[in-house]
Amino acid sequence: MHPTAPHSLPTPYEQGNQNQTTLWTDCIAFYEELARRFPNVLRFEQAGVSDGGIPLHVGVVSADGVFDREEIQRAGRPVFFNNNGIHPGEPEGIDACMAIVRDFCVDPALLATLGRTVLLFVPVYNVDGCANRANTSRPNQDGPELFGFRGNSRHLDLNRDFIKCDTLNARFFNELITQWDPDVMVDTHTSNGADYSYTMTLIHTQADKLGSGLGPFLRTTMLPHVFAKMAQRGWPTCPYVNPVQETPDDGIAEFLEVPRFSTGFTALHNIIGFMPETHMLKPFADRYESMRALLDVTRDFTVQHGDEIRRLRAAAKAAQRQQKTWPVTWRMDEAHPTTFRFKGYEARRHPSVLGNYTRLSYDRSKPYEKDIPYYSNFVADTVVQAPKAYVVPQQWREVVERLQWNGVQMTRVTAPTEVQARYYQIGDLSTRAHAYEGHMFHDTVDVEARTGTFTLNPGDWIVPLDQDNARYAVETLEPQAHDSFFRWGFFNSILEKKEAISDYVFEDLAVELLATEPELNAKFEAWKAANPEKLSNQDAVLHFILHNCARHAEPEWRRYPVLGLL
Repeated sequence: MHPTAPHSLPTPYEQGNQNQTTLWTDCIAFYEELARRFPNVLRFEQAGVSDGGIPLHVGVVSADGVFDREEIQRAGRPVFFNNNGIHPGEPEGIDACMAIVRDFCVDPALLATLGRTVLLFVPVYNVDGCANRANTSRPNQDGPELFGFRGNSRHLDLNRDFIKCDTLNARFFNELITQWDPDVMVDTHTSNGADYSYTMTLIHTQADKLGSGLGPFLRTTMLPHVFAKMAQRGWPTCPYVNPVQETPDDGIAEFLEVPRFSTGFTALHNIIGFMPETHMLKPFADRYESMRALLDVTRDFTVQHGDEIRRLRAAAKAAQRQQKTWPVTWRMDEAHPTTFRFKGYEARRHPSVLGNYTRLSYDRSKPYEKDIPYYSNFVADTVVQAPKAYVVPQQWREVVERLQWNGVQMTRVTAPTEVQARYYQIGDLSTRAHAYEGHMFHDTVDVEARTGTFTLNPGDWIVPLDQDNARYAVETLEPQAHDSFFRWGFFNSILEKKEAISDYVFEDLAVELLATEPELNAKFEAWKAANPEKLSNQDAVLHFILHNCARHAEPEWRRYPVLGLL
């Protein structure tokens, strides 16, 4: 049991049958009552609003009654951040956080264990989804009896929105991270996937991608501690079960959490992030208890090592100010797996009663424990040269806003200025985008780096990389990066030619162009040799000539507008 008796201020979960989760209204009322009774321990207030018009709240727990963010930052105090309810059908973090904050309020000895560390928390992040309660939207999950829905009021998954920021929730989160700059984040979830014995599995910021001194510290110091302490608490923990093939028997791979996800997003701010994933098929009471243990263990580690984590974060920011090359994509190192001692269940494959196929199941009567391959190493795949600064033309205001929400330092051009700059010419993307979370996402990005002379206009934005938030700027503005603004379609208008042709007019002009532009003629001859089947397609022939001629070129077509100053 937990160190404090909760009977005087029980949470809705504690009052029920251990298979119920709180309503949003009851959750907020609970925290408001705690803040009223314990004003020297908890500050709780509305800090935003969702797209559906529901308030977003933030709480701060401090052992010495200091809640002012600027005062806490001036003192260099560690900040542990707990985000809950991003997927309200995975609510154990919501309920566990309520009990943890209550215990800090009522137990002075427990509160003292926080020391200088401050607990920052969001009680419910996807408040729209939390209000959309049912018991039918997660057919693979064992409880609770009623729960919220994964999508928000715009039917968006908020754990895909941190970079693109389509929602007011994501803007709130971006600005909260920028303002508080926490040192460790835990964002609570429940998993889907294979069956196995563990109640708790853990996604963490991929250590190679986190880099600097933070990555080795996470891998060699923090993670072993967390796994050992969770085992001591009775909740053996496994890395997130991400099978490289159909079942875990053939190995699991670390999750490469790109910046659309919470832990990938916070990595851009050099924050150590965790995404605990309790197992969907375990009873809700077990998922609750293991989540509470995970929050306790990671928070206690932050209290004990907060100063070291802050030092490593500061060193990472300082190093990035001088960084000459930047990795912007990573890939799994398939040649050098480690091993993990895994406790699983035997997989069975047998005929389905529904159709003519073989189905998978797991036999819990046949548990096993064995070493399986664990692909935990990732290497830089795409590396770019760092410019001195980026230039973001002022007309791309949606991009500028997101840079500002994340504290990226920028200055404005005050007079017409001619510069030499690197720019990217985008390759053909006509078949490489798909609809995803409200955008046409570009899976593949081909670019050709070029240099040219450009005139900057008054009001354009200069984004220097000699700043703490350089990583956020690089990984959003370099088009090849995993979750760049380009991939998410913020610049899609440059991919479309604006002028068209009439074939009967351009047919004669094309002959003239081939005669007067030798480079075009050479390209056309090569194209004909490579694509003989297209020579019977008038549209293909004429558009190749149009798109490659110099006389009628549209300079902005496929020219990525963000510049890199040399």
